[in-house]
Amino acid sequence: MLEISPKTNLLEQKNYRYSLQDVAEPNLYRDIYDYESVPKVPFNHRRVPMGMPEEIWITDTSFRDGQQSQDPYTPDQICDLFQLMSRLGGPYGIIRQTEFFVYSKKDREALEKCMALNLRFPEITTWIRARKEDFRLVRDLGIRETGILVSCSDYHIFKKMKMTRSQAMNTYLETVAQAFEAGVMPRCHLEDITRADFYGFVVPFVNELVKMSQDAGIPVRIRACDTMGYGVPYPEVALPRSVPGIIYGLQHYSDVESSYLEWHGHNDFYKAVSNASTAWLYGAAAVNCSLLGIGERTGNIPLEAMCFEYASLRGSLDGMDTTVITEIADYFKNRIGYQIPPMTPFVGRSFNVTRAGIHADGLMKDEEIYNIFNTRKLLKRPASVMIGPTSGLAGIAYWINENYQLTASEAVSKQDPLVVELKNWIDEQFSAGRVSSLSVNEMELKIEELTGGRLARL
Repeated sequence: MLEISPKTNLLEQKNYRYSLQDVAEPNLYRDIYDYESVPKVPFNHRRVPMGMPEEIWITDTSFRDGQQSQDPYTPDQICDLFQLMSRLGGPYGIIRQTEFFVYSKKDREALEKCMALNLRFPEITTWIRARKEDFRLVRDLGIRETGILVSCSDYHIFKKMKMTRSQAMNTYLETVAQAFEAGVMPRCHLEDITRADFYGFVVPFVNELVKMSQDAGIPVRIRACDTMGYGVPYPEVALPRSVPGIIYGLQHYSDVESSYLEWHGHNDFYKAVSNASTAWLYGAAAVNCSLLGIGERTGNIPLEAMCFEYASLRGSLDGMDTTVITEIADYFKNRIGYQIPPMTPFVGRSFNVTRAGIHADGLMKDEEIYNIFNTRKLLKRPASVMIGPTSGLAGIAYWINENYQLTASEAVSKQDPLVVELKNWIDEQFSAGRVSSLSVNEMELKIEELTGGRLARL
């Protein structure tokens, strides 16, 4: 049957409706995942079209998935981070939602503190056990959406749950029916989708969810979860690893609208950010992230990274205040005691710090030569240098000018006697066997000595 597609406005064949394949033995894709070697990337040379939604946004799981990998946050810490996240996301809600546990008294205290702030964004959602009383709890709290685990690979269905596909599907559909009965919008977390039989289980299951949603008059959100980080962003990759194929397939074969389609990824193979961007490009409106990427194993998609991905793809920050990213990093370091790896993009101590003298020379002439963008403006983090054996005269001069915030008329050049004296002293340090970079305190003490107090410690 032919009909005009509302998405492409082209005459298309009506989609084939896939049926559940209730297999006797699990499909574990052993040609891809044999467990004894690195997972393989199969190509089938089939391309699907890009189709970025008119509106895209970020959702957060810092207080759910993020908390599962470290010491839980206190209610006050959650409240503080929630407010910082709201400021970062801006008035248009680019950071649209964040999810909370509701199991314990402490969970509910944190949730209630954040609700009391009456912030429009991010919207508070929850994650619950699939029990009728939990749905009622969510409804009574005044929360409209909650997450439900619906594991979709045979690894989980057969090996963990000890069920057949039909048993798993029926269990999940009964749970979703309870959510609808309570008047709560379910967010179905399709766990381990990058090892799932896409046409044999995922598509027919989501088809049933969409039908139930239409009958109930309540939307259902589909979260495609790359639980093990197996997703691949390249075109022409075969399922189940293809991120473009998964997003396209959920839209094309299950009629999931972009606004109800979300990607949740992990970083096991360093592809979390590129996979999330690919999900946006191929039709998912939302990507689910955590602050600093904190999450199980290698972590989730870093929320701060997707703020900049958003701006790269849209050409605008659309009201986001990215300087708050530095405040968030400082909060994790100073209030929570979390040690951020120094080379982490945007938030690490060394992300825009150079140790090479030739780079510092470029920074002195024009910082744009060696800085990714105006980090002083967008992150309140000026480009800087670290003083070591390769800093050179240019690196020392740049360090002095930046550290003491000298104006253009006050700035020292690399020929300045102070810079030359410092260079000689630094060379002596490393000639004597020193291996570590000089600290800010050491540099300031020596400069105070050499200038007779004219440049004192700040």
